[in-house]
Amino acid sequence: MAVSLEAVQAALQAITDPNTGKDFISSKAARNIRLDGADVSLDVELGYPARTQVDSLRQAVIAAIRAIPGVGKVSAHVYSKIVAHTVQRGVKLLPGVKNIIAVASGKGGVGKSTTAVNLALALADEGARVGILDADIYGPSQPQMLGLVGQQPVSLDNQSMEPLEAYGIQAMSIGFMVDVDTPMVWRGPMVAQALDQLLHETNWKDLDYLVVDMPPGTGDVQLSMSQKVPVTGAVIVTTPQDIALIDARKGLKMFEKVGIPILGIVENMSIHVCSRCGHAEHIFGEGGAEKMCADYGTEFLGSLPLDIQIRELADGGRPTVVGAPDSRAAEIYRGIARRVAVKVAERAKDMSSRFPNIVIQNN
Repeated sequence: MAVSLEAVQAALQAITDPNTGKDFISSKAARNIRLDGADVSLDVELGYPARTQVDSLRQAVIAAIRAIPGVGKVSAHVYSKIVAHTVQRGVKLLPGVKNIIAVASGKGGVGKSTTAVNLALALADEGARVGILDADIYGPSQPQMLGLVGQQPVSLDNQSMEPLEAYGIQAMSIGFMVDVDTPMVWRGPMVAQALDQLLHETNWKDLDYLVVDMPPGTGDVQLSMSQKVPVTGAVIVTTPQDIALIDARKGLKMFEKVGIPILGIVENMSIHVCSRCGHAEHIFGEGGAEKMCADYGTEFLGSLPLDIQIRELADGGRPTVVGAPDSRAAEIYRGIARRVAVKVAERAKDMSSRFPNIVIQNN
């Protein structure tokens, strides 16, 4: 007894990808459905990295199709294919980089750099090729967080630099080139030029995502980067405190003005649980980031506690995702990374490489 294509499509339409909230037909994830009498095989293409999700998604697809009366053998190949997505108008994509995710905050001290590095590590953990650019010239912290203090990038052609690597991600920072105690006493134009060199003169190697740890604030440097760097989307990091939220709103509006979509907001230090008595307290306030998301129609990506282990692991050069992979905090970071990757995948694909260059010649 043969199985109909319509029955298979109906089965796939009845189940939802928990990461996207969409069924496998409307999202066009189900591809190459092949029928051989009662046997069914198909491919499921995900637009986001999902190494830890592949098996459960495959089992869900197979179970749905097996429920069709008279079906025989069922096989499903689930895989990820990450492509480049659109950026600001008039800004060219970076060679070797498909998507750039800016992690920003309106002010310092809210855990932006810690969020950026754990986001990068979580994306890599899901199977993506990931890099991180430490764009905070005045206070670079990624060398410390990645355990790369004292190491320097090499140049193979005396024109460009090879990124350093740690925990499977590529990294570049001004902190690799200056002494840890040396202050960067530079004005805005020099900082902007340095960032441009770090970005464009690093040999990024076939990255699915480049996470940019942005400088805090909304000044000249941040504006220059937002206008010149091909950013797919931005993540705003804040605490629930009113003072932090005021500045976070300014950062969000800055990205909106230059045409960069906001992928969502992460709330750090949302709650503190005493390690001795277990008492939970909202030291910096409660619900601030969620209210901000409601005000601006953007997604609340998740909240992280005020946890001494997060700080200790980052200071020790082993951020939470790799230093305590089974912890609740690591699970939250991975959930945030999946949502960010899904939000990127929902963006329009970049088609610039498909259009031929038009050359006008005088003959």
